Amino acid sequence: MRILRTAVLIVVSLFVALPQATAVAQPASPLYPLVDAAAQRLETADPIAAAKWITGGPLTDKPRAEQVLDSVAAAADAHGIDRDYVRDIFRNQIDATEGIEYTRFGQWKFDPASAPVTAPDLSQSRAEIDRLNTKMVDEIAAQWNSLHSPECTAAVASATQAVGDARRFDPLYRQALASATRSYCPRG
Repeated sequence: MRILRTAVLIVVSLFVALPQATAVAQPASPLYPLVDAAAQRLETADPIAAAKWITGGPLTDKPRAEQVLDSVAAAADAHGIDRDYVRDIFRNQIDATEGIEYTRFGQWKFDPASAPVTAPDLSQSRAEIDRLNTKMVDEIAAQWNSLHSPECTAAVASATQAVGDARRFDPLYRQALASATRSYCPRG
């Protein structure tokens, strides 16, 4: 009987403690989902760089970048939000991704033994980018007020730190994430 009572107390204690544990796990910033999507998009840089390394493709793909920028601008229009603001965000995202790719190419030139010998098809990475672009524009629309509030800078900094920690980003990826998110809070 004593064992049963102890077991019941343990189970009840777990259920009482569960909401508190869940509350602690919540993101510190309402912008966390947007920043996390940006981080996931940055993570496509390594497979893209590998594909371009193997195929000898150029790191900068202006037609593809313009296609992405036009697509996110159209999505911004559909959400009724400022297309130029969204284009600026994605221009920074593209530049940050290319920065990672250029860094990888430099590393592989210095150490050819570390260069990739296989890579996923570029179309797989592009499909993932397109999915994340949609998610990011949806989050920009959903968090429009937060992005245009006086608290935006602190919220972006908090989310960027939390995402970088959660994804265990190295200094390169942390720098790229800071660059990708630098125009989230409009100035003036």
